[in-house]
Amino acid sequence: MVKNTEVKLSAIAGDLRKYPSDALVIGVGQGTDGPILLSNPLSAEAAEALADSLSILGVTGAVDQAHRLPGLPEAGAAVLVLAGVGKLAPNHPLTEEALRRAAGSAVRQLAGAATVTLALPTASLAEVAAVAEGAAMGAYSFTEYRTSKDGLKDPVKNVAIVTDLATDRGLQQTLTRAALIGKAVNATRSLVNQPPSHLFPESFADAAKELSKGLPVKVTVWDEKRLDKEGFGGILGVGKGSTRQPRLVKVEYAPAKATAKIALVGKGITFDTGGISIKPALGMGDMKSDMAGAAVVLNTVLAIAGLGLPVKVTAWLCIAENMPSGAAQRPADVLTMFGGKTVEVLNTDAEGRLVMADGIVAASQEYPDAIIDVATLTGAQLIALGDRTAGVMGADTVTGPIKAAADRAGELVWPMPLPEELRASLDSQVADIANIGERHGGMMTAAVFLREFVGKGKDGEQIPWAHIDIAGPSFNNGSPYGYNHKQGTGCTVRTLVAYAEDILAKAV
Repeated sequence: MVKNTEVKLSAIAGDLRKYPSDALVIGVGQGTDGPILLSNPLSAEAAEALADSLSILGVTGAVDQAHRLPGLPEAGAAVLVLAGVGKLAPNHPLTEEALRRAAGSAVRQLAGAATVTLALPTASLAEVAAVAEGAAMGAYSFTEYRTSKDGLKDPVKNVAIVTDLATDRGLQQTLTRAALIGKAVNATRSLVNQPPSHLFPESFADAAKELSKGLPVKVTVWDEKRLDKEGFGGILGVGKGSTRQPRLVKVEYAPAKATAKIALVGKGITFDTGGISIKPALGMGDMKSDMAGAAVVLNTVLAIAGLGLPVKVTAWLCIAENMPSGAAQRPADVLTMFGGKTVEVLNTDAEGRLVMADGIVAASQEYPDAIIDVATLTGAQLIALGDRTAGVMGADTVTGPIKAAADRAGELVWPMPLPEELRASLDSQVADIANIGERHGGMMTAAVFLREFVGKGKDGEQIPWAHIDIAGPSFNNGSPYGYNHKQGTGCTVRTLVAYAEDILAKAV
């Protein structure tokens, strides 16, 4: 069902004429006194002449600029591309994320070329990794429902990275990891981009099985009968308005020598009309992306399994379609959640927290070291943090490492508080808790609701937990930028993989 996009990554050094390609990409930065040509494999004479011509050519080094020139014989490519990396100054040095974005932007804009050579600065394996990841994410397209590809260009298939580290022992592992990360991000994008006519609870569960093939993971699916028998009232309550019944999918990677145990819970609303509390028509089509959290946690587990990391990680995909009908839940209904807690449904458009609550309780029963849930949960997240920055809330012992992992991965995450006074606004007159509360600070109020369902560990204390709201950064309605295309972005996969790697590094 999911046709993934992958690119072949390699590293080269020496005479570029031995490695012919369609385009050679060189970096340019925005200096305080004009454009700066970054280190490159061209001869000193050619590099000097090019540097002297940047301004008159209109090359500024701005982010996402990809200026094309005729290739040079020594470059081994028909086209020379000058890719902007953004501002450079003593207090604003070139970062790994700037390299990642420049590589991704260039590869994205060079769609139609079969082979591209990237000659961006790579003084360390970390910089090679950034360039490779950017290329892997830039080489993406979603065209599986087009009957004609007239005017469409295939993504770049082969990327060679010019680096003096081409013979380094750690290089192949670096490229392998970058390819796996790119594959996971692109698979997440393709799930998010699926039309709701094709991606619904049952087919999402099937896609999880399909994507898991060949990996050491176990996939378990709860259908509506098993959900009813075991009392998953939140998932059933949200899904009962649709003719396409809900699912809970557990994807488990459990290596024999695991040194840590992480649970990931993802919101999987394959389409969200708002239910009886129906949304406005304008922009409702974007609600096909309301399952991005489930796609993220699924592909995070698959990436970790592909990397063979010695950490047990389980994804819980809480999948339903939120539709209005004669069978749909109503405002004022009371649901009995998995685990027995009751919830008064005051707004059926606050449905994500209901399915997530069931998943968090189920995850808690396995006593993981930490629970992280990922969801396109609130419009309040966009108001607070905008379109590109995710909000993270919860226990400091989890949110701090998530922020550090996001910084390392190059993703934008910002910690937000959980003020205790917000809990009182969720009080219900008829049930244990209501599904909506204080309107102001709604992103945090939603997290306070979810925290109520986090269980206790074997030590009797609440399991360390964090909530990541990706309502804004998971879906790009604007122009493509960096390695991101329109629609699904695949955000947060890189952060969660880096989080798992950081846990393992601290355990050594």
